[in-house]
Amino acid sequence: MTKNHVANDLVNALLAGDAKTVTAHARCVRALGTDYPWLGKLVRGLVNQFVATWHTGSSEQMLAAITSYPDFCDAFSGRNRLRLRYYFLTPPKMIPRPQGLRDCDIPQLPTPVDIADWLEITTRDLDWFCQPHYRRAQRGNERSNHYVYQWIPKRSDGFRLIESPKIRLKTIQRKILEEILNPIPTHEAVHGFRAGRSPLSNAAFHVNQQVVIRMDLQDFFLSVGGGRVTAMFRTLGYPAEAARTLSALCTNLVPYDVLRIKNPAKYDHEIPKPGWRERQQYQSPHLPQGAPTSPALANLCAFRLDMRLKHAAHTLNARYTRYADDLVFSGDKKLGHRANRFPSLAGAIALEEGFAINHRKTRVMRDSSRQQVTGIVVNDKPNLPRSQYDVLKATLHNCSRYGAASQNRRNHSDYRAHLAGRVAHAQQINPARGAKIQEIFARIRWDNE
Repeated sequence: MTKNHVANDLVNALLAGDAKTVTAHARCVRALGTDYPWLGKLVRGLVNQFVATWHTGSSEQMLAAITSYPDFCDAFSGRNRLRLRYYFLTPPKMIPRPQGLRDCDIPQLPTPVDIADWLEITTRDLDWFCQPHYRRAQRGNERSNHYVYQWIPKRSDGFRLIESPKIRLKTIQRKILEEILNPIPTHEAVHGFRAGRSPLSNAAFHVNQQVVIRMDLQDFFLSVGGGRVTAMFRTLGYPAEAARTLSALCTNLVPYDVLRIKNPAKYDHEIPKPGWRERQQYQSPHLPQGAPTSPALANLCAFRLDMRLKHAAHTLNARYTRYADDLVFSGDKKLGHRANRFPSLAGAIALEEGFAINHRKTRVMRDSSRQQVTGIVVNDKPNLPRSQYDVLKATLHNCSRYGAASQNRRNHSDYRAHLAGRVAHAQQINPARGAKIQEIFARIRWDNE
């Protein structure tokens, strides 16, 4: 047993309690199994020297002081060398965060017990919510699952699985979102799921540009695995076990019977058939689409992607923003000359960062055609697409003439609120046009609905 090994455990014994000579000496005696004549003097000297910084980073200085103490060194020269009889384990501590995150006020939770106390639940309940993913996936009983699953058709093709956490887990995830994730700043290019940003702010950044390139990340949430989420919590300063616990609370693994549909009668559309790659992603820990923590975690885990794509755009005097899984680049003729090759560069960067581009949705839009970003036309100023404006105007006009019930073909439970939201959206984008349809909306009689 080496001298440094014994000295390191003596440091752990000293720091395992308070800075009092009697109790510190007793811990060292327990570690070595014998009260050596020189041990009391060594402990008194260490207590007097490091009492002010006992639990705030004096371990390295203590180690140096012990290994340079003459009587301690002499104890390794004879036949009866010092041996450890009892090991003091160092309690987990928060890890120093990177420079840009040190001012963020987030809870200090070095152990799973601290996490349980912070969430105001028992450690048994915490273990239940964080049960191993493989065990959660193999259970077919819905009561043992923490999520409710629903397949819905995508706008283009295929299906999307919505994984909605049940009420208790959703409450836990909301607390993690509000107190841990929200204080962490995201990349400046992010406009989705960020306070003060919106689809309009994302589109307004690309107004009146010669060329606009729009790209789409494939399976954005599914691409963020449990290991990446754990690494993100480690970056925030949480020790390994605490980071794994927080990651397990925010990730999910889909049970087998959800992917192998046994009751197709409950779907009013074609039965979803996930491909091999999609099944592999669902059967691995991932961010569930439907959990309140997933958007914030996805934004934080995509920080390197945003940083590299922004730098790639900057080399061409171009702009870059991201709204969820929508990547948008815009610029002048310098970007225009490389518009056909730039998507390949962006795709390569995305692959290196663990994401994939859906190249079928890539669009290169020059100023001679309609340029549309997050559903908003950006050629000269933010505007609604003409077809969308005409349909909304016609719908409001028919509601005023024939009654709102005649136009509620999708059976909205609150059709008035639905139309009011569409009118407010149009007013936000184009106040002049929005004022015109607001006048038509005001003429609708809702008493006959």
